[in-house]
Amino acid sequence: MGVMAFLAPLREPPIGFAHRGASAHAKENTLEAFELALRLGATGLESDVWLTADGVAVLDHDGVVWKGLRRRRIRDLDRDELPGHIPELAELYASFGTDFELSLDLKDPAAGTPTVEVSSGVDPTMPDRLWICSGNIGRLTSLRDVSPHVRLVCSTRLAQLRHGPERLAAQLGPAGIDAVNLHHSDWTGGLVTLFHRFKRLAFGWDAQHPRILDGLLAMGIDGLFSDHVDRMVDALERDRRRREGSADVPGGPAVE
Repeated sequence: MGVMAFLAPLREPPIGFAHRGASAHAKENTLEAFELALRLGATGLESDVWLTADGVAVLDHDGVVWKGLRRRRIRDLDRDELPGHIPELAELYASFGTDFELSLDLKDPAAGTPTVEVSSGVDPTMPDRLWICSGNIGRLTSLRDVSPHVRLVCSTRLAQLRHGPERLAAQLGPAGIDAVNLHHSDWTGGLVTLFHRFKRLAFGWDAQHPRILDGLLAMGIDGLFSDHVDRMVDALERDRRRREGSADVPGGPAVE
């Protein structure tokens, strides 16, 4: 049996991102899903951002919609041609304000600058809570010209790192990248510690089950992405109580 150990996050408390809103409980990437996520206690929301042909930043996963019998790209359609359930980024803020963290996967490179500009225009402090994710570091760093405060996240997989995680960790700071986002199965306590040594935050996505959520938090992860907001919120509360020394909280998993 391994020795029980818990590592401290750099971000305290860790962020609980509702993946595509409360997508296990409502239609993903809708205002209803985002509203439910916040009501359930998520401290962050997550989605993918695209730019319409007439320059509107909208939230959707695939970036394509059905028009009659054809699939059309969002970037080829004007805002008023999209289905009504797809929200604008501005609508998200109009509906729920800005008192939450927001992670947006930059699926459409053209959406980066409008996303930061819309967010800054709604609330000048929002870039501090806006986490733009991409696997393209150059694409991320170009957003520093739009706002020096926007948070930048390198989303990748361990198997895709040609030169290994330590090389990436060393590169992120000078590039101005705040965090790295890996699938939950890629993370170990040692890998979290590596990125923390370089003062980079560690995010874990696809964390759906209590065992996985608890394990990531025990490793000192700084942000979780989950469809199951209720499970995620419960895990974050267990982690908070454990760190505060509550006697009735189970010890949890050993950190590798």
